[in-house]
Amino acid sequence: MAGLFINLHQHFSISVHVFFILLCTLPSSIAITEKFSDARQALLSFKLQLSNVKFIHFSSNKLQGRIPTWVGTLPALQALILSGNNFVGNVPDSLGTTPSITYVNLGQNYLTGGIPHNITNSQSLQYLVLPYNGLSGMIPPELFNSSSLVMLDLTRNNFTGAIPSVSSVSSPLFSLTLGDNSLSGSIPVPLANFSSLLMLYLGGNNLVGSIPDSLGMLQLEILDISINKLSGLVPYCIYNMSSLTFLSIGNNSFAGKLPWNIGLLLPSISTLILQANRFEGPIPSSLVNASSLEVLDLGVNSFHGLVPKLGTLTMLKELDIGVNHLEGQVWSSLSPLINCSNLVKLLLDDNKFTGSLPESVGNFTINMNWLWLSKNNFSGSIPSSIGNLKNLTLLYADQNQLTGSIPSTIGNLHKLGSLSLARNKLTGVIPNSIGNLDQVEEMYLDNNELEGTIPSTLEGCKNLLILNLSSNRLDGNIPVELFRLSSLSRGLDLSHNLISGSIPSQVGSLINLGQLYLSGNLLPGKVPFSIGQCVLLQSLKLDRNSLDGGIPDSFRNLKGIEEMDLSQNQLSGPIPSFFGLYTSLRYLNLSFNDFSGPVPIGSPFNSTAEVSLQGNKMLCAFTTIHGLPPCLTFNSSGKGISHIMKIVLPLGIFSLVSLLCLLWLFFTKRRRQPQRIFISNRKLKKVSYADIFNGTNNFSPENLVGMGRFGAVYKAVLDIAALPVAVKVFNLEQHGAVKSFCDECNVLKRIRHRNLINVITLCSTIDYSGKEFKALIFEYMPNGNLEKWIHPTTYGSGEGPLSLGQRINIAMDVAYALDYLHNRCVPALVHCDLKPSNILLDYDMTAHVADFGLTKFLNTSSSVQQNSSTMSCGPIGSIGYIAPEYAMGVKNTTEGDVYSYGVLLLQLITGKRPTDEIFKDGLNLHKFVYAVFPERICEILDANLLQELSNTGSDSGEQNCAEAWMHGCIIPLVKIGLLCCVELPRQRMRMGDVCSEVAGIKDEYLMSLLQSEQRNWLLAS
Repeated sequence: MAGLFINLHQHFSISVHVFFILLCTLPSSIAITEKFSDARQALLSFKLQLSNVKFIHFSSNKLQGRIPTWVGTLPALQALILSGNNFVGNVPDSLGTTPSITYVNLGQNYLTGGIPHNITNSQSLQYLVLPYNGLSGMIPPELFNSSSLVMLDLTRNNFTGAIPSVSSVSSPLFSLTLGDNSLSGSIPVPLANFSSLLMLYLGGNNLVGSIPDSLGMLQLEILDISINKLSGLVPYCIYNMSSLTFLSIGNNSFAGKLPWNIGLLLPSISTLILQANRFEGPIPSSLVNASSLEVLDLGVNSFHGLVPKLGTLTMLKELDIGVNHLEGQVWSSLSPLINCSNLVKLLLDDNKFTGSLPESVGNFTINMNWLWLSKNNFSGSIPSSIGNLKNLTLLYADQNQLTGSIPSTIGNLHKLGSLSLARNKLTGVIPNSIGNLDQVEEMYLDNNELEGTIPSTLEGCKNLLILNLSSNRLDGNIPVELFRLSSLSRGLDLSHNLISGSIPSQVGSLINLGQLYLSGNLLPGKVPFSIGQCVLLQSLKLDRNSLDGGIPDSFRNLKGIEEMDLSQNQLSGPIPSFFGLYTSLRYLNLSFNDFSGPVPIGSPFNSTAEVSLQGNKMLCAFTTIHGLPPCLTFNSSGKGISHIMKIVLPLGIFSLVSLLCLLWLFFTKRRRQPQRIFISNRKLKKVSYADIFNGTNNFSPENLVGMGRFGAVYKAVLDIAALPVAVKVFNLEQHGAVKSFCDECNVLKRIRHRNLINVITLCSTIDYSGKEFKALIFEYMPNGNLEKWIHPTTYGSGEGPLSLGQRINIAMDVAYALDYLHNRCVPALVHCDLKPSNILLDYDMTAHVADFGLTKFLNTSSSVQQNSSTMSCGPIGSIGYIAPEYAMGVKNTTEGDVYSYGVLLLQLITGKRPTDEIFKDGLNLHKFVYAVFPERICEILDANLLQELSNTGSDSGEQNCAEAWMHGCIIPLVKIGLLCCVELPRQRMRMGDVCSEVAGIKDEYLMSLLQSEQRNWLLAS
């Protein structure tokens, strides 16, 4: 065979123009294609014929291990393409000994170490593509002095040090991409020696200094030096590069004014990004001559003055001049933009623009997606023509001086996802047509002068996550239809209006609600018992109304409450004792009511939480707190403490001591949870690629906390959060990654539960290399995933094995999360990939279910069910946790999740993975446990759990506690696990029943601890 072309993937990972160049160089003798079902087997099967191989292409086949060193010893090898796999280790040194090699692409792997210095020994090497790896060290100077290299791509690695100097003046290099590394120093002046250079990407590094004038000697078409620490003035020669089509220098500290004739100097420019610098002065009017401009981003600078007539730029797709000091009536300059049929984003926010919004706003292209007008001085009414922009997904016009009423045509914006008209002077009623916005997720109409009743048509906003109508003049009753919006999760704020009528009992239907604000209205009657059904409430404010009666007993269900304000009402009766069990409460205001009796003992009353009780004259306290009188009764002579108090006071002290001891024991070695990340509910925080790049330190391996099916998870520090966050970066080269991103977004926007991972925001943009970039930002879970706690290799500082109490808590947390997905969501959800590595633990070891990339909705339509099933693609999930019926083509069901939960529970108790090597010849984890249940259950317990039982029972006084744990906790937990993973789906437990059973087991555990403490206290006394 004269030549051999190995190709298992039709979609080359190289760019089109490079691929064309390669095809033009292929001799007809190598046009033979061999296909194999298994890439690794194919590669090995050709090992005997390697002397004739000219092209090896295994792209995105997920090969593993190290790149074989012998691939670089092939005398005829011309191209080596192994991108998008799982290769680890180093770049083979042997590549430098292959004289005929022309193209090397090892991108998107996990290669580490440096680049071999001898790699340029081959005088034929033209393309070296190594992006998206973990390569480090300094860039070899030999690469910059090669006489054959035409493309060098080292994007997104960990290279450090300075950019090498260039001594050769005859290099044919036309593309140099070094973005997203940790390069330091300045931009080398000798880069100008690359006389053929057309594309230069240096963005996302730590470069300092100024731009050297020598770059002006090049005929660059693309220049990206954004997201560095560059400063000073931009040399005039950069603006004078008439060949530039793409110029990005954003996110630096450049200063000065733009040349008045910039639009004449850059006649071919299509993308001009200058955002987040210190540019000042006016926006040059000559930009109107840059007729090819598609993206013009001048945001976050200090430009001032009037806006030139940019409306003549008919090719514009995105125009961002927000966050500057611009002024005047901007619409006179931008009204011609109605002729820009490609315009999708217009950002004018945070300037000093005045004037009214013209009717011509509605004549913008129907393709418009974003219209951002916030924080200006726009006046007049909202034009009714706004309803013509039927593809708008975002409309922000808050913090202006808008008057008049909200036009009814707003209901025509059926694709609108975000609407904010807050902090204006709008009057009139909220139009009924607003209920037509069936895609809207956030709606802010607060701080206006709106009147009338709240329209019941809001029931039509089926995807609404947050509704803020506060600080208006709305009256009447709260419509019950509002409480049929099961999607409401982020918040409902109707505070500071004139709403009357009692709070509807239907409020309990909002089981996903996190914030309920009804303060400052005229609400009479009792606090609805049904509020206790809103079990995810974190903030409840009912203050300054006319509510009476007592606090409902159902409030004991609000275990995750963080803020509660019931002040300035007419509430009476005792403060419920279960308030002392609110461990998350940090703000409680019960002031100026008629509460009576003793203040409960426990958190938050004895902690650092902010508690206000003044104005309740009949309250007393067992301890000297809150300035209240002591709860003491005197005998008839007025002297001494009564016999009753002689009993009550010691019992109170004993209860307090017992509670503190219990908390100390139960939360031993648990770190105190810091303040939770606060994300504004105004809108999702804008996070750019630059923010993520900097926050992860160039996606440093030191910040890598996990790898998943479709990408990697990094720890990051971002400006939007006071605490670290977790960034899930999707590998879009992986088949199915884009769909996974979209599916996960679709799920995460609908769910909210304290035992589900909390998404903060997302990022969907373009990275420095011009490729699509998608990421999700979550709360960071510092204690990692459950897998490392069940199967630890070593324990870190302050860590230790999971205690029985922690295992019970985790089992309950996961059960609550699945019960929520199965029974509380509309439509119901099936997680499809429950396993320990997808259970994350926060600061206080609370479990959060994560990774919703495979989650499926349960639909009522049979056709939809068919599409959601696994029949066409095989079972999804992880081996060992997949329900057996999935292998027979059964669609995903809640029973499948129950099976996975059962396996997880047995793993939590036994410490055995379901894929352990002992499980073979038909033996699995279920059968392994069932064989010894319940008499010999000790034989299969996790060694750490067994040791805890042994230590607890070492003292004769503790034997009862150990026995109580075994019979009241461990055996019942194992029984639940066995019942959950039986073979027949219909015989498995329901998650609602599992929650009840595990909650009972936790009560047994706590009771045994309390009895043990009481016994010790009595013995000590």
